[in-house]
Amino acid sequence: MNKPSLGSTPDPVNPSASAEPAGPPAPGDSYVQSFARGLAVLRSFGARSPAQTLSEAADRAGLTRAGARRILLTLQHLGYVESEGRLFRLTPKVLELGFAYLSSQPVWQLAQPVMEGLTQELKESCSAAVLDGDDIVYVLRVPAHQIMSINLGVGSRLPAHCTSMGRVLLADQIDRIGEPALRQRLARMPLDRRTSATITDADALYAQLQQVRAQGYALVAGELEEGLISIAVPIVNRVGRTVAAVNISGQLHRTPPAQMVERFLPPLQAAAAKINALVRAHT
Repeated sequence: MNKPSLGSTPDPVNPSASAEPAGPPAPGDSYVQSFARGLAVLRSFGARSPAQTLSEAADRAGLTRAGARRILLTLQHLGYVESEGRLFRLTPKVLELGFAYLSSQPVWQLAQPVMEGLTQELKESCSAAVLDGDDIVYVLRVPAHQIMSINLGVGSRLPAHCTSMGRVLLADQIDRIGEPALRQRLARMPLDRRTSATITDADALYAQLQQVRAQGYALVAGELEEGLISIAVPIVNRVGRTVAAVNISGQLHRTPPAQMVERFLPPLQAAAAKINALVRAHT
């Protein structure tokens, strides 16, 4: 079976896939600092901080209280934030921002039946994600049952270094930006230890990415969460360049690594081939 290439160039499905994290440019005609600060305030909310005081939002966004106050009041006026006493929280209107991306990429709507069929066949959860900085961001998820201690859905973020889809997408960077640049990037990444099995050494992680690149898939067992195993393959465009990743995840005690490769990899690759055809037709 021919393995899809993990090399890639920028693609409309995920235009940020090749972008390395970089510091903000100086304010000017091409960079609106106040807008960037507004986004920083929006990003300061999350699962660990669903409601914040003005001071907390300012600290998390790296702003002064006065600056955060102006932004929060603006967001409240626009309907993206609501307040209750001293606490601010996001409103459902914020979902418009995320779903604007998904609606602009109709391929994921078309891919959903393929992933639903795979979930029904294997009785395991199936997800698709793209790379954003040091994280993967879920663009589609078809859960079979609860397998993690956290709930995942469209827009959820997980660290790329200890996830199967993240390693597929990082392995793509070997050809995209080259070995020296990727090694530098890995050295700067926060390789947090999620379990005792998590790879936290940049050189060891690079060796894993080389293996992923060579075999065309990534398998991660117990590194993101104890007892969790997943296997991922790339989604490629019409010229064979990686633009996303799709995976199957399950419980390690039920599907050990050898069984995951033997039973789940072939149908996962077949599903990816169908999605690849949809990507080629819509990009």
